[in-house]
Amino acid sequence: MARRLPRLVGTRLQRLPLRTRLVAGFAVVMAVVLSTGGAFIFWRVDVALDRRVNGDLRAESAELAPLVQPDGSVDTGDRDDGEALSEHQVLDASGRVLSAGGAVGATPLLPGDAVRSALAGPLFYDVGSPLPLDDRPLRLYAVPLAEQRSSGAAAVLVVATSRAASDEALRELLAQLAVVGLTTLVLTTLVGDRLALLALRPVEEYRAQALAVAAGEPGVRLDVPPDRDDEVTRLGHTLNDMLTALDAAMARERRFVQDASHELRTPLTLLRTRVELARRRPRTREELEAVLAELDVDLTDLQALAQQLLDLSVAAPAPDSPVDLAAVVDDVAGLSGTGADGLPERWEAVVDDDARPAPVLVSERTVRQVVFNLLGNAARHGGPHASVRLAAAGPGVVALTVTDDGPGMPADFLPTALLRFSRSADARERPGSGLGLSVVEELVAAAGGELRLCSRGAHHRTGDRFDAPCSHPVAGTTAAVLLPLTPAAPPPVTPAS
Repeated sequence: MARRLPRLVGTRLQRLPLRTRLVAGFAVVMAVVLSTGGAFIFWRVDVALDRRVNGDLRAESAELAPLVQPDGSVDTGDRDDGEALSEHQVLDASGRVLSAGGAVGATPLLPGDAVRSALAGPLFYDVGSPLPLDDRPLRLYAVPLAEQRSSGAAAVLVVATSRAASDEALRELLAQLAVVGLTTLVLTTLVGDRLALLALRPVEEYRAQALAVAAGEPGVRLDVPPDRDDEVTRLGHTLNDMLTALDAAMARERRFVQDASHELRTPLTLLRTRVELARRRPRTREELEAVLAELDVDLTDLQALAQQLLDLSVAAPAPDSPVDLAAVVDDVAGLSGTGADGLPERWEAVVDDDARPAPVLVSERTVRQVVFNLLGNAARHGGPHASVRLAAAGPGVVALTVTDDGPGMPADFLPTALLRFSRSADARERPGSGLGLSVVEELVAAAGGELRLCSRGAHHRTGDRFDAPCSHPVAGTTAAVLLPLTPAAPPPVTPAS
């Protein structure tokens, strides 16, 4: 049960609103601080009052002790010590009163255990307490009478003084501290509540605006003050960035659905038409094989189109370690002349010496997909041959270019060539869906790179990330991918022996 209680309290506290928890925590801390401060002030005043009272008692005791006779009487002679004499008692070793002043009476003020302690050394003893109120609060100072104890009955001298004034001062101080502390606690709690309300007001506004986002309203952004830089405004900027990413993801999803529904409608309709035509009359084995061959071609194209659509909709995660782009290009060079489906008959791959090694923070799968998409585009729209080159394009930048030997693209079509399903008039008769360059652009942009299309002396860039000139043959069409190099990790330091 003892273990479950803190957990139960913590669970219930977590159910409270954040503002309530903040104000409650602030109030508890302020109460502890005020209580600690009040207790310290009360203690210091109490010590100061006790020091003054104790000093007076020591002085009175020092004056009376030499006057105490062995039988307990006090010989004042001609001295006038009426006040001191009226507030004293002389006790024997058992605590019996031998003589006493009129102000304290003959009833022993010290109990037996206190008398025994006083026989061993001076002792301060309080009668009554400040709280609750006492009719006769006293401070006693008992000292042993060593000389008289050896020759007579007198053993302890007790000097008393009233604590009424000091106790009243302490009670008044305690009341004032309580009033001031409670007033301060209430005021600071109210101020803390207002401050928490003001601090959390932007969060509440963010919540209200987030409801609009949850309702499906596009383009909503949080109203973040531009002249502030605190935790809440930074949260607003982060949420706006997240909303931007969500809008982009939703836009990609909607575009994928639209593209898929638009582009898949035609091949699916064609497949259904071929099947219906094949079922209209009996077919010979040869005719059925011809129909199946046509269906196989359509299904292959449909599969390629679906894969390209998936490539556009799914972003490949960045690898944990860089990939050597030069090694990938060397490997791709070995596939030239193998008759790979959809690629040029032969291509030449060259890696400049200044591009070895070329570590880039891109997955090898992405690099191969970019290269093969560009080679496939060159095979469909260029000549039978293509060239691949990897070279340095500036400090920390490497350029991968794929050039074909075809007629090239019109200058006004270069920006449009990167749009989805965009195909020039003379390319519509050739196979392809117009998604290859779109896939390359999105993959390169996700890797922090830049794609350039150059043909017939015209140049088109997808961004201004790198200040590097174009370097490629004049004839044909060149697609250049510029990627930032990943700084090489420093070699491990070998400790000196």
